Amino acid sequence: MARVFGVSVSRSTVLRLLDALPEPEAPAPRVVGVDEYATRKGRVYGTVLVDVETRRPVDLLPDREASSLAKWLAERPGIEVVCRDRAPFFAEGARAGAPQATQVADRWHLWHNLGEAAERAVARHRQCLPVLVPQPASDGEERDDPTPPEETLTSPWKSDRFANRIRARHATVHAMLDAGHSRQLHMTHRTVKSLADAARPEDLFHGQWQYNRTSALDDYKPYLDDRWNEGATNAWKLWEEIVLLGYKGSYGIVSAYIRKKRTSPRPVTAQPPAPRLVTRWILSRPESLTEIEQLRLKSVLANCPELDALTGHVRSFATMLTERQGERLPAWLDAVRQDDLPSLHTLAAGIDRDRDAVTAGLPLPWSSGVVEGHVNRIKMLKRQMFGRAGFQLLRKRVLLA
Repeated sequence: MARVFGVSVSRSTVLRLLDALPEPEAPAPRVVGVDEYATRKGRVYGTVLVDVETRRPVDLLPDREASSLAKWLAERPGIEVVCRDRAPFFAEGARAGAPQATQVADRWHLWHNLGEAAERAVARHRQCLPVLVPQPASDGEERDDPTPPEETLTSPWKSDRFANRIRARHATVHAMLDAGHSRQLHMTHRTVKSLADAARPEDLFHGQWQYNRTSALDDYKPYLDDRWNEGATNAWKLWEEIVLLGYKGSYGIVSAYIRKKRTSPRPVTAQPPAPRLVTRWILSRPESLTEIEQLRLKSVLANCPELDALTGHVRSFATMLTERQGERLPAWLDAVRQDDLPSLHTLAAGIDRDRDAVTAGLPLPWSSGVVEGHVNRIKMLKRQMFGRAGFQLLRKRVLLA
């Protein structure tokens, strides 16, 4: 930028002048939001503090220790509300540094925690999900040429040529490496490394040509299977029918699926939905689901009492969250403990330890949304600076912007 304006100055001088700038005199906040940001993701974290009422950053701390937050809060006795997520170090720091303040647990984080617990519960009962896959009708006679079970394991792709290509490349790479020749392979370093690291070529059998890839058609395959068994074989007509049910994919995907049913000696059937997809159905508003999603969810819940109970607890919590009914939290926790849902028991135990903040977060208007926005802004500033000058420069840019 100095060159653009024709100013002859070094980078060190610019950084020194920027560091000498006075910090803005911000009034003591009454409602402060606290969250962490990463300086090295997964390793080093700091703390950002925001005045929730003015939506302006107040300070940055170089770590996320409870003692640092407690010290900062203790120097500002006028703080009345502390908005935070459910991280234990922020809870401890707020209790020690601002015992007079009301701690407010962020509602989005509560819903996110519930979603994670619900997905673990669905994964634990994944044996209930194949009920959505129609079973092939038994015709009382064996096939003339049954497909050997080993074929699926050794040939996971639609054509053997992809498997054979990887087997040939794997053998070539290991032969050349054993002979000490590493620069005659005419492959990229990444390709050679992946082939050399694999003990068997079968370890590399993954990618876009596998049968088990998910697609936009997965939710509608049971319907297509039923219509196929009823004698409907026109791909265009079947595509028009599922479009009315909410399908947004192309006709080509439907045509390819029907073509496989015509030509493949093996029956083509739908895959059971992934636990994450079923979790999305449970977490969504019932009226926002398509008709086919509602029917599939109803089928799962009818065959699994645990997931039926989970859905009831999730929707009860959603009502409590959206209608700001914090007084219903104790009854919800008691109801959760009555069912065999270990992941929800873990969530309930964590909420119980932080019950005051969660109860306050449900009816009060404060949240950590503005703090999350500043965390994203800090990520942008970090990318612009590429780590130059460390924490001090980052703090200046956040506070002076």
